[in-house]
Amino acid sequence: MSRAPAREADPYSWARRQADLLRAGRLGEIDPAGLAEEIDDLGEEQYDKLESALRVVLLHLLKWDHQPERRSRTWAASIREQRRRVLRRLRKNPGLKSRLEEALADAYEDACDEASGETGLPLTDFPVVRPYEYAEFMDRPVVWPGDE
Repeated sequence: MSRAPAREADPYSWARRQADLLRAGRLGEIDPAGLAEEIDDLGEEQYDKLESALRVVLLHLLKWDHQPERRSRTWAASIREQRRRVLRRLRKNPGLKSRLEEALADAYEDACDEASGETGLPLTDFPVVRPYEYAEFMDRPVVWPGDE
């Protein structure tokens, strides 16, 4: 009998083997602790994708508000795209709604750091407390002239 691949050494083969064992009903041969950890990781990956999309929306809104002379069609398009990603992520993973405030807090902190780096403005120029409520920054019109 061939030895099953170790999760750390070959995650792909390990995952395929676990799926095959589950489908075959060979539950005594699965790695329950490893599977539980992978399932947790899958959930965290969905959270990370939500947080990332929120971070980009917040980053571009901060730049939009703090450097109006540098606004661009690209920023406006990015805000629209990332808003759609946030909505899709929440639609596909409704359980993430319970962690939305946490994701917003983490995303805003990172967005401020990035906005400071990208704009050259001091970090202190950006509010410590998020200046936008979720509904406001998701619905607020951000329109580039000619794209109305």
